[in-house]
Amino acid sequence: MVAENYREVEREICEACKKSGRSRDEVTLIAVSKTKPVEMIREAMEAGADTFGENKVQELCEKYEQLPGTLHWHLIGHLQRNKVKYIVDKAELIHSVDSLRLAEEIDKEAGKKGVEAKILVEVNVAGEESKFGVSVEETEALVENISKLPHVRVQGLMTIAPYVEDPEENRPIFRTLKKLAVDIKMKNIDNVRMDVLSMGMTNDYQVAVEEGATMVRVGTGIFGERNYSV
Repeated sequence: MVAENYREVEREICEACKKSGRSRDEVTLIAVSKTKPVEMIREAMEAGADTFGENKVQELCEKYEQLPGTLHWHLIGHLQRNKVKYIVDKAELIHSVDSLRLAEEIDKEAGKKGVEAKILVEVNVAGEESKFGVSVEETEALVENISKLPHVRVQGLMTIAPYVEDPEENRPIFRTLKKLAVDIKMKNIDNVRMDVLSMGMTNDYQVAVEEGATMVRVGTGIFGERNYSV
């Protein structure tokens, strides 16, 4: 079932790319495997998945050890500063940086391990109180401050759009993030790229692709409903 679901999501991404005149190569599908067992990840791998997203540091580390080293792991959940040291050399991209203090901790631990940490700045475009992320207005200043850190590289922006019945309702959210990325890119800040837009999840990833997403994070659409008791 997982492999079938993965292929269906792939097909819909291709369709959204075609509709918006984009190449399929421009979009990375992140299979969000949080709370899911390694066996299900292997099923997704059989269908072609090689990029996985986890919410929790411990879970990512455990799966990282159990699965092939050829996989790409992304940390997409909120990251606490005291957990950075465990993840900084395992996650290819950290999507959820929303403060200078967290970026400084990532910089410190990346320096210790002799790696360059690639990150996205998380933007709370919708201004939801229940979500992490900086406001649209604060984003550029945070990016500029992070750009001065020697072991951190800002690759772009991430947002978690509200859960809505009609994905069209989130189109303005995605447009706002895209415009913000374009505006920041025009500033030509050293050590900053705005090549990555991580936006869109199971219920709205097609709209996100149409609006310029370069990464979509799909969990339920691939693995089914998640088990919160884990």
